[in-house]
Amino acid sequence: MIVKIDSHFQKFASNLLQMVEKFKTSGQLFGDGKRNTIKLFELEDIKVNIKSFKVPHLINSVVYKYFRKSKARRSYEYAVRLLENGIGTPQPIAYFENANWLGLKDSYYVSEHLEVDLTYRELIHNPDYPDHENILRQFTRFTFNLHEKGIEFLDHSPGNTLINKGENGQYQFYLVDLNRMNFHASMNFEQRMKNLSRLTPKKEMIAIMSDEYAKCYKSKSPQEILDTIWKEVCRFRAGFERKKRIKKKLKFWKV
Repeated sequence: MIVKIDSHFQKFASNLLQMVEKFKTSGQLFGDGKRNTIKLFELEDIKVNIKSFKVPHLINSVVYKYFRKSKARRSYEYAVRLLENGIGTPQPIAYFENANWLGLKDSYYVSEHLEVDLTYRELIHNPDYPDHENILRQFTRFTFNLHEKGIEFLDHSPGNTLINKGENGQYQFYLVDLNRMNFHASMNFEQRMKNLSRLTPKKEMIAIMSDEYAKCYKSKSPQEILDTIWKEVCRFRAGFERKKRIKKKLKFWKV
């Protein structure tokens, strides 16, 4: 097993290894566990979040062993990089990779578990959420800051930003599900707008975000930003619905 533990948590190395080795039979399940399994563990006064990634199929198993970093390793390394750039994410603790000569079998990403007030998803489902517009505008500035630092969070979707209310009406934002990211020297307008397109299908929310983004990105008007994001939203939704139809047909032929 390949093990990488943050220097601040080296004293817990044996505890962490035991958690991973007994992952299937211990810990508190967090979420539905449909794709990857997340469990919570206690580590002295810290609540630890361990994500067990789905065992890859044969080809990906070989790829992750010899040609590409595993999702667990990328999650850990990207979390470190985000924190170095002043971007919120749960404290990375460790990653573990279990492999044999053929390829990667299972892998685990360990981070500190955060108790939060909401995710971006609540803003979509509850338009009357307290301080809704203020949260949305602050989130937009958070995303602009990501873009300014050349960080393209490819899974910038509703459930992957955790939100906590701080003091004086300020909010803290934390990114999770980190294994798909690009880091650029700079991001152009099209990349920025596409990155915003998977967050919400609600045009009224996009209008607020466009207005706030334009205050930071002064070379484009709110309307130009709105029009561009909406075009990307429509393109994304069309592709999403097309995939659903294909999957439905495939399931029909399997019956």
